[in-house]
This record gives sequence, structure tokens and C-alpha cells, in this order.
Amino acid sequence: FAEAAADSPLLTAVFGNSPFLSQCLISDREFARFLLEKGPDEAFGTTLADVQDTSRLADEGEAELMKRLRVAKRRAALAIGLADIASVWPLERVTGALSDMASGALEACCRHLLRRAHDSGDLALPDPDRPEADSGFIVLGMGKLGARELNYSSDIDLIVLYDQDVVPYAGDHGLQHLFTRMTRNLVSLMDERTKDGYVFRTDLRLRPDPGSTPPALSVIAAETYYESTGQNWERAAMVKARPIAGDTEAGFAFLDILRPFMWRRSLDFAAIQDIQSIKRQINAHRGGAEIAVEGHNIKLG
Repeated sequence: FAEAAADSPLLTAVFGNSPFLSQCLISDREFARFLLEKGPDEAFGTTLADVQDTSRLADEGEAELMKRLRVAKRRAALAIGLADIASVWPLERVTGALSDMASGALEACCRHLLRRAHDSGDLALPDPDRPEADSGFIVLGMGKLGARELNYSSDIDLIVLYDQDVVPYAGDHGLQHLFTRMTRNLVSLMDERTKDGYVFRTDLRLRPDPGSTPPALSVIAAETYYESTGQNWERAAMVKARPIAGDTEAGFAFLDILRPFMWRRSLDFAAIQDIQSIKRQINAHRGGAEIAVEGHNIKLG
């Protein structure tokens, strides 16, 4: 990899075609040198390890965390991009690395928020040094993040839940208030633009009935929704769901409960017609009823 970079075609391709990666190289020359000398595997591994580092958990403030995550995202993008351009990583490694970066950042944010809630007296966590353990705070990755298929411009789709039977609550204002505030802070930590950029754009609209529900839902409320009014497109969306941050054990328990909803034993005619209707709506709204070369939307068509 270092030889390919030093031989200039790789850097020529980057500087000639990607203003973003060019700026990453110029603005962080120490990391760029490390990447070119050690290769993308070691460079990305070191970056991801820094994201997941918990040694600063007790003392790191919000501003410091935001800066650390944004610098790490820039470095990860550079390592992944150069590995992709140089054809030293296959597609699965590229999308997997982007997904691991998003998951690692979300884990760091959840640990930070849970620890702050513990320090303020809102939670009585059993292990403050591992705040996610038995916290009852669940972050599900949906769509491309859940399936580890993120691309360079992807936002991340999340569903945030809390298990009221697990949460070690010690506050005065109620679980809903606490976790709604934490979820909004989680989104801000991830997608607020600072001088260092942002980590990932974050979308919570795949949660049940997003127009009338808070950003974080109780597990009971989510179960009731899916069992009573869950739609076929939501079954399809939940197939890719994966617990990626917070209390992952509680997250897997929730998905186990939801398994009969996700995987119906049989499809009746009404369900089949509903699936066909969804496809017709996509074609009517997005185009793509006929496959073409010019102008065809590969993602939505």
C-alpha cells in the first residue's frame, strides 16, 4: 500500500478527484503519513480503538467527545477511501468499516450520556465504568447500518427504546422525560456540525408512528404498536434491525419478542396485495417501473 501511494498514481487520483479526501490528507498530515506507511488496516484499527476507548469516560466533556469523534470519522473516511481507491479492500470490507465506525461512535455517545445520567443521580447504574451494561437503554441500527452496508454518504437510521423493567431509574421527572432528553442529545452528538464537521446524519423516523411518538419509546409501547398496527413495510424494515449501542442484551431480547411479527408463518391475500401496493406506490412516486440505463435510480427504482 505504501509503495502504491508513494508511486503517486493513488495520490494523484485523490487530489485530482476528491476535494474531501484531499482536505483530509492536508489537514491531518501526521495521520496521513501513518496511513501511508502502515496501511489502511492498521490505521483504521487504531482509529476505531480510539473511538471505543473508555479510559476518558469519567472526565471527558461533551465538547471533547464531539471533537474526538469528528476527528476519528475524518480519519476513518480517509483510511477507508484510500483502501477502496487502491483496491486493497473488497466492497464488504469497505461498507463494514463504515458501519463499524458508526456503531463505535454511537457506543461512545451512549456511554457518555449514560455515565452523565448516573453522575447526576437520574440513574443508579450497576457498573458506572461500563454504563451500557444493564442500563435498559437500547439503540437499534436500521437499514444499511443494521445490515452493515453503509456507503460514504449514508445517514444512519435508528430506533431508540428503553426497557422500563431493566432501567435502574433514580430520578424525579420520569423515564420518558429522561430518555427523550438523552435521545435528543445523542442525535446532537452525532450530527451537529462543528468546525470539525459531523459524525453521521441521524434519522429517527423509522420508529413506530414517528409523527406522534417521542424520540425514545418504551419496549412495551413498541411491542404493542407492532402487534396491533404494525405494517408490512415495517416488517421488512425490522429484518435488518440490529442492536448496536447501549444495552445490547436488552436489544436482542426485544428482537426475540418481535420475531413472530417480523417472520410471519404465512402470507394471506391481503398481505400479498399490500406488498404489491407498496411496490406500485414506489414506482408511481419514484419512477423505475421500467428499467433503463440513462436516468434510472438504482437505489429506489
